[in-house]
Amino acid sequence: MKFTIYQSSRQGPRAYNQDRLAYSYSKDALLMVLADGMGGHRHGEVAAQLAVKTLTEAFQRLALPTLPSPAKFLTDYIQQIHDMIENVRQADDLIESPRTTIVAAIVQRNTLYCAHVGDSRLYHFRDGHLLFRTEDHSIVQSMYRKGLISKEEMLTHPYRNKIYNCLGGETVPKIDLADRHELLDGDIILLCTDGVWNVLDDKTIKNILISGLVTETVNHLLDQAEENSDHTGDNMSAIGLQWGDLQLHPQAVSTITMPLDQTTTIINPPAQHPSGTSTTDVDDLTDDDIEKTIAEIQAALISTKPKKY
Repeated sequence: MKFTIYQSSRQGPRAYNQDRLAYSYSKDALLMVLADGMGGHRHGEVAAQLAVKTLTEAFQRLALPTLPSPAKFLTDYIQQIHDMIENVRQADDLIESPRTTIVAAIVQRNTLYCAHVGDSRLYHFRDGHLLFRTEDHSIVQSMYRKGLISKEEMLTHPYRNKIYNCLGGETVPKIDLADRHELLDGDIILLCTDGVWNVLDDKTIKNILISGLVTETVNHLLDQAEENSDHTGDNMSAIGLQWGDLQLHPQAVSTITMPLDQTTTIINPPAQHPSGTSTTDVDDLTDDDIEKTIAEIQAALISTKPKKY
């Protein structure tokens, strides 16, 4: 495989950053995952961190060098994340279940597999055109689909930031698995949270991404999102992928000589205040608390027989 990939996250106007994102690749498979911890519920960062760690660790274990069924891997492990979140709530005696959105993609044999829950999005661009975009699990999207409101009304509707489908909570999530998409050299894939697409329309996102390499355009995208955001804005996170080797760049990845039993994983660290202190406040879990909680849950589940994919 040959590709160029870049990810980044901004805290924005929020007191702390509940977004988590990562990518991982073996010789013949690539995983991208982005989770947006829901700020309306306590400890969304726990759910988001658990989502990213669960998928990347499972990928590292099983994609050596490919997954027999990428679609089944995505749906099974995303469901497992939801189940584990309830264990997190019980283990840490939290008042309510942490909740998060998720969008995850696997590229294998030049084919893109994507699954999502909530309103974090995946975009697929080719030759300057939008080929595919995930559909938000939001109240306004449902109302638009039923013909109750227009696209223009979606932008200002009081429920525009409310979603009906997430990981965590009493309701079992509906995991939306997209049709497979073939990737061609030069295709661009973007995963982003609502902090990005809420303040930038699809045309603006496309024009920024096609203006150069993702190693530069992802930051331009976040710069523009941050500039457009007001005091009610959200955390902003994005992963950008350019497929193939049409654009030669020092940061481009080639897995041709990569060993069959090796993986590489890059997890974006939580944002820090300029002073270097954590972005969480007194009532929130520290990064060490999150890792300890997740480690305890994983240890409790270690006897579970792993699935084969």
